[in-house]
Amino acid sequence: MKLFIDTANLNEIKLSASWGVISGVTTNPSLIAREGRDLIEVIKEITTLVDGPISAEVQEGTAEQMIKEAFIYAEMHPNIVIKIPMTLEGIKAVSQLSKHGIKTNVTLCFSVPQAMMAASAGATYVSPFMGRLDDYLKDEEAGYQLLEDIRIAYDNFGIETQLIAASIRHPKHVEQAALAGSDVATIPFKVFEQMMEHPLTTKGLEIFRTAAKK
Repeated sequence: MKLFIDTANLNEIKLSASWGVISGVTTNPSLIAREGRDLIEVIKEITTLVDGPISAEVQEGTAEQMIKEAFIYAEMHPNIVIKIPMTLEGIKAVSQLSKHGIKTNVTLCFSVPQAMMAASAGATYVSPFMGRLDDYLKDEEAGYQLLEDIRIAYDNFGIETQLIAASIRHPKHVEQAALAGSDVATIPFKVFEQMMEHPLTTKGLEIFRTAAKK
C-alpha cells in the first residue's frame, strides 16, 4: 500500500518527503485555504517536492466548468491528478477527462455503487472517506467495511481504478486500509507522526540506552 500525505502545508510535505516513504500528495481547497496561499502557487511548489501523484481538486460545478479548470491544472505538471467530487456532473467530467488521458481522483465516495460509477467513468483513483463514514454511522468499522467491499467488487471484475483510503483520523485507519487491500492511504501529517510511535518501542529504546551506558 502506497502512502500519500494529505496536506497543503509545504513544511509538512518537505519533512515527510525527507523520510523517504511518501509516494504522493492529496490536497483540497480547504487545506490550501488554511495556508492562506494561492492554490496554483501551492500546487506548483508541491510538484517540486514530491515525485508522484499530486491531487488538485476542482470546484464543484457543471461538468464543463470542472473540465475547464481541470485542464489548467493538468497542464501544470504530468504528475497532477484531478480531484473531482462524486456528483453526476463530476462523473460526466471524469468520463471526458479520461478520454483525454487526464488522471482523475473521485472524492467523497461513501458506497460501492458510487465507486462502481467512478470506475465505469474511467477514474484513475476513487477515495472512500473512512473517518466521515465512521462518524456518520457511529461505527468504527464502517470505513473499513466500505474499503473491503469496494476491493471485492473491483477484484470481481478486474477493475483497474485504484482505491485511496481517505479521511484517515488515526493509525488504526491506516491498519484497516492496509488489511482491506487499499492501493493507497492518504494520511494527515499528525497521523504519520503517531504511526511511528508504540509504547513497546519507547520502552525497548530505554532498555537499549541504559545497556549502552553500562
